[in-house]
Amino acid sequence: MQIKVNLKENAYQVYIDELENLEFDTKVFILSNPKISGLHLKKLLDKIKAKEIFIATIKDGEEYKNLNTIEEILNQMFNSKLDRKSILISFGGGVISDMGGFAASIYKRGIDFINIPTTLLACVDAAVGGKTGINNSFGKNLIGTFYQPKAVYCESEFLRTLGERELAAGMAEFIKMAVIFDENLLAFIESIDEKAFLSAKCENEIFSKIIAKSIELKAKVVEQDEKESHLRMLLNYGHTFAHVIENLTNYSVYLHGEAVAIGMNMANRLALNLKLLSEKECDRIERILRKFKLPTHYKIDNVDAFYEAFFMDKKNFNQKLNFILANSLGKGLIKSDIDLKDIIKTLKEFS
Repeated sequence: MQIKVNLKENAYQVYIDELENLEFDTKVFILSNPKISGLHLKKLLDKIKAKEIFIATIKDGEEYKNLNTIEEILNQMFNSKLDRKSILISFGGGVISDMGGFAASIYKRGIDFINIPTTLLACVDAAVGGKTGINNSFGKNLIGTFYQPKAVYCESEFLRTLGERELAAGMAEFIKMAVIFDENLLAFIESIDEKAFLSAKCENEIFSKIIAKSIELKAKVVEQDEKESHLRMLLNYGHTFAHVIENLTNYSVYLHGEAVAIGMNMANRLALNLKLLSEKECDRIERILRKFKLPTHYKIDNVDAFYEAFFMDKKNFNQKLNFILANSLGKGLIKSDIDLKDIIKTLKEFS
């Protein structure tokens, strides 16, 4: 299956379960991590022909997604004597995708890159759309670029080696898409056998449908708003809260999708307080998250500090907080006029 991300200047194809032989008349630099390399690198190398192939493995995890690691990647790229016609392939999860894309975008002012995601979260979110970035002490993904890949290859087979937490984290991003854009997908999610899914024993069609539906929805959004000036902000449902949680826990407690699950539940409680969602709708979303063993609660130690951390969010303009909320199931909205007392009331529910 193929889905086109139809951007005016940077259109590209997303291939689902169609990874064939790839031939390049240039140098190829593969960025991965030790775990993925051990599991899948041989299969990838069997499919690539190039003038020269270089392989770099880095520590994977949000705690390593920083400038120090980017410098390490760039040094290896320079040592490999890559030129501006060379190609970088990000081969891993969301962290590898974000850092590989960022490194490609700044190396000699930009070289081409391809995403081959190996986690469900990367397939449904990070690998598509051209957001690249790293974290720093002020927050998540505050340093980065918009830089589209030349192609994306999502293979269900790579997902078979994922653990329960990684699969659940990917499902969180899919649930996000359903709540904000397509209520009908919630019934499909509820019909999934969660035991088979979380043990990676479900049919390939389940993985393929999740990936395809996510990318179809995301492609429509990115085509209309590549640089996140308005519509694309809806993809950050749950992330405003999640990014604060990840930063406060030093990116070492929750997987990104787990933090997003908590963030969705917090956003839903805010929407409930604002009468945008009903109690029944909130409960349904939380029940779906729990079905896939995702966390939905986080204890806030300092409500004021948590609130102040919102102001580092990239969606804010002129010191106005923009929250992405569900306004009934399948419909999201950007809310920028929320009274402080309503925000604090919601945060206190988790303190």
